[in-house]
Amino acid sequence: MDLSKLTPAKGSTHSKKRVGRGQGSGHGGHTSTKGHKGQKSRSGGSLPTWFEGGQMPLQRRVPKFGFKNRNRKAYDPINLSRLAALVEDGRVESGATLSPEVMGTLGMSGKNGRYKILGDGDFTTKLDVHAHAFSKSAREKIEAAGGTATVVEA
Repeated sequence: MDLSKLTPAKGSTHSKKRVGRGQGSGHGGHTSTKGHKGQKSRSGGSLPTWFEGGQMPLQRRVPKFGFKNRNRKAYDPINLSRLAALVEDGRVESGATLSPEVMGTLGMSGKNGRYKILGDGDFTTKLDVHAHAFSKSAREKIEAAGGTATVVEA
């Protein structure tokens, strides 16, 4: 063991720039790495990161309008043509019950977790569809095919 070979443990020291400690440090002199004059060379002269030099800030330049409802209930749309394709592919039998849990296992799950059945496409298969919402045309087409459209509360 030799005292001249001692070093601090790995990760215990950090290279920190010590300014204003003389010319020999490389960060001394009368400016101490701050440059000459200006707001950022002064003591306490820090600026917020969003400051744009007096230019009109971005959050004030961008137009703001409208209303965002915080309590909005978002739905994942599913068209009747997609349900008809499930029956044609043989993934769902005619006369079966399609609940939100079944739709999730069939790969129809979206980010909202609520389903709204929309009336786009031809629908002639009898199905009992349980969803969180239905469009008027979707409800009419499902009932015309002999099925039922039941609203489920989430």
